[in-house]
Amino acid sequence: MDAAGSQVADECAQYAGQYQNGFITTCGGNLLCSKIIHLITNHQVKSQVSKVLHECERKMYKSVAFPAIGTGQAGQSSAKVADEMLDAVVEFARQKSVQHLQTIKIVIFQTNMLTDFYESMKKRKDSDSSTAESWLSVLKYFFEGRKQPSEKKKFMILEKKVHLVTFQICGESQEKVDATESWIKDLILKEQFENTISDEAIESFDETHIAILEGLQRVKQVNIQILNKLSPPEIKISGISRDVCSVSLEVQEMVQQIKSTEEEQSKAELLHNLVEWRYPGSNNSFVAFDKLTNMQLEHAKMAKKLHLNIRIKKKNYQVDLNTLKATDDQGKTINLQRVIKDEGKR
Repeated sequence: MDAAGSQVADECAQYAGQYQNGFITTCGGNLLCSKIIHLITNHQVKSQVSKVLHECERKMYKSVAFPAIGTGQAGQSSAKVADEMLDAVVEFARQKSVQHLQTIKIVIFQTNMLTDFYESMKKRKDSDSSTAESWLSVLKYFFEGRKQPSEKKKFMILEKKVHLVTFQICGESQEKVDATESWIKDLILKEQFENTISDEAIESFDETHIAILEGLQRVKQVNIQILNKLSPPEIKISGISRDVCSVSLEVQEMVQQIKSTEEEQSKAELLHNLVEWRYPGSNNSFVAFDKLTNMQLEHAKMAKKLHLNIRIKKKNYQVDLNTLKATDDQGKTINLQRVIKDEGKR
């Protein structure tokens, strides 16, 4: 309210007691917006968000930004608030009558709430309808970062040289020869096993992962097929049971590592939209850290750690997280910046 200015405060006092549907609307005051919708706390977050969205559509507003409603003095959990707010947005986006409201933002300044909102977004990623996706595009960019469309990778074909073994069976009669042949086939089949691993992360396998698979195929009694045209892609492993099991575990570890890396990058992108750490550049300017280092610095700061070791321009530095000073191995000290981005201005 202080940032909005006295005009907004005066209008709130004027309209007090005249609110309908649980909110009143004032001018934007000193803030970079045309209107401010003030909600009356009632702990019904989903209902409140829904009413505001419909009011924005009725007034033909093109954009709206919400704080994390109810997580302040109302004391509601950020996980519950995240689910209710995003439920309201998804339900609103699915309505075909919506024509005017184009951009919906949720602005979070408390970094400890990021995980709850991020997880709530992830739950909806696979279930959003095509209609809702267009309305949630801004939210997805905010939480996950804009992703470039991935090109289908041309995987190398895993070739395996097979050494044939020939059995010559001699016996007193054709019946005994047939029985022996059947017995040998049964022994071979008992040792054979096949396992299929299906995951979207397989699409992200690069030449390094392919080389690892080729190495496994050479040293183990297995055959590996990559079925990348399927959705989701699959890796089929067949061969001696014990080797199939051990290779499957290694492939699953590779898949999990890719998924963990992608999730870490998404979290780093999310945090970068809220807080940006910078180091001195040229001409008295400051340069933003890469997103992963930015996240490491912010997490260390929030965890109230005293120091963190990082690299700046290929040199080692120890950062004092209280003074925001970084010292290299020769004792030279530089000042860092920690900038809170104001997503509420538009």
